[in-house]
Amino acid sequence: MQHARRYLDHAATTPMRQVAIDAWVEHAGALNPGGQYRSGRTARRVLDDARELIARLLGADPVEVIFTASGTEADNLAVTGLYRSSELERIVSTPIEHPAVLEAVKALEVIAELLPVGPDGRVSDLSALDTPAAVACCMWANNETGAIQPIEEVIARASAAGTPVHVDAVQVVGHLPVDFRALGATTLAASAHKFGGPRSSGLLLARRSPAPAPVLHGGGQERGIRPGTLDVATAAATAAALEEAVGEVAAETVRLSALRDALREGILARVDDVLVHTAEPALPGHLHLSFPGAEGDSLIMLLDAAGIEASTGSACASGVNRASHVLLAQGVSERDTRGAVRFTLGHTSTGEDVEAVLAVIAEVVARARTAGMV
Repeated sequence: MQHARRYLDHAATTPMRQVAIDAWVEHAGALNPGGQYRSGRTARRVLDDARELIARLLGADPVEVIFTASGTEADNLAVTGLYRSSELERIVSTPIEHPAVLEAVKALEVIAELLPVGPDGRVSDLSALDTPAAVACCMWANNETGAIQPIEEVIARASAAGTPVHVDAVQVVGHLPVDFRALGATTLAASAHKFGGPRSSGLLLARRSPAPAPVLHGGGQERGIRPGTLDVATAAATAAALEEAVGEVAAETVRLSALRDALREGILARVDDVLVHTAEPALPGHLHLSFPGAEGDSLIMLLDAAGIEASTGSACASGVNRASHVLLAQGVSERDTRGAVRFTLGHTSTGEDVEAVLAVIAEVVARARTAGMV
């Protein structure tokens, strides 16, 4: 029997918005925006318009908007660049960061001091921020649990010690209000495909000072922080998607929260022994759960067979379901982390999607638990 597909993995990537597709197609023929001739100047105007629109939407100055190829690249440029621009060797971070930050810190071969995380998935004791560091890294909202971090307090504490702060806002931009100027962060990373823009498109907001030292070297584009000829069509599509997403934030917060709550309550009513890892304050579309006694991989495959597309929310390699570093940091047992499933809703999600999950979840979990854990 062929099931209708229901997509509930928006935190991984969300379908492109039609406005982004239209903008990309319109400007797909644009040439080098660095050219001094007419076609170059025309391309540059499109690029400048996109940069100015993004800056206005995110509370930044146009010069602070740097186009990258991904949120991962933006994180790496910020973390590595800020560290290299400092004379200090100390880094403060958290144990729940995305690998784009965790691995960037690891590559610097410096021991980072990690802020502790409570059972709610939020950083708690911030005292490590009171000692100056080359850079402090803290994500705004977690990609697995959706937990929103006390980012304003983190920035205030770090700034008081003279420490620049990098914020991974990949899950936030386009989903919650963002005002870079008011926030006070030094750098902030975003990814277009999380809010309906094209894949392979990221943003780095970077204050004029302190600015990240160059990690890449080339022709000096993007303030020398990210040199290389820019894709004008992708920049225009990113700006178009962001404008539509930002305009929908208030309404979508209400709508997605209601869908998420219905999904959570429906699952709890149908399945025994469920651990809920998403606690408020959290992103409106996130729901991260564990079904003890079942393997996450089994749950995902059974859901897929029923037409439901979701994820474990943790990194997998070579077909092995690894325990989530995020859930482990929250104090969840390794066994319980292995039964985790992340449902994330987005701009294309409907009540029918929720109903489809609820129609099969009890049988899926029962079958996965019967299969047991490896």
